[in-house]
Amino acid sequence: MEFSLTDPAFVGKLFWFTGLAIWLAIRYRPNRTSRKNKISVTARSPVENVSMIVSFSGLGIIPLIWIFSGELSSFNHAANWVVIIIGIILFAWSLYLFRITHKALGAMWSVSLDLREGHKLVTSGIYEKVRHPMYSAFWLWAVAQPFLLSNWIAGFSGIVGFGTLFFLRVGREEAMMEGEFGDQYKDYCQRTKRIIPEIY
Repeated sequence: MEFSLTDPAFVGKLFWFTGLAIWLAIRYRPNRTSRKNKISVTARSPVENVSMIVSFSGLGIIPLIWIFSGELSSFNHAANWVVIIIGIILFAWSLYLFRITHKALGAMWSVSLDLREGHKLVTSGIYEKVRHPMYSAFWLWAVAQPFLLSNWIAGFSGIVGFGTLFFLRVGREEAMMEGEFGDQYKDYCQRTKRIIPEIY
């Protein structure tokens, strides 16, 4: 990998990797905090575990392999500054959403389909706008990735990876929340959209 800040392909890789590091930093404290609050209900399954692996591979493993090993280089394509800047904006927006979503969830956050002891339905902050802002953030990351990474496989692996997780999980997650919170969650669903405010 050549190191040149005048090369848009390198800048795309650099910003993607920096974004990954920032995301890990954002997740560090919520991950530690949530572990102190025991899980009372879980809907994890083999399908859930496989979909998490597929998502992690698409958003992380495959791009890292391409960036640091040069594998998949036959699928490289030309990069340009307009595309890279769009990717930077999308990924920065994604990281902002991650931050405010974790802040709103607090100890209620979990990496998978879990409910904590004393779990409360969070409907304030960003959750007034959409039911799944964490997924909104991941979609922004997945869409930013092909703009930032000038490789067809590494770029689009995020959309395939996270898309697999999202479509296999979101219905099961909402059923779990409805089972726990009943009419309160049904009413919440009536006044919010899943991912994009007022649209979807």
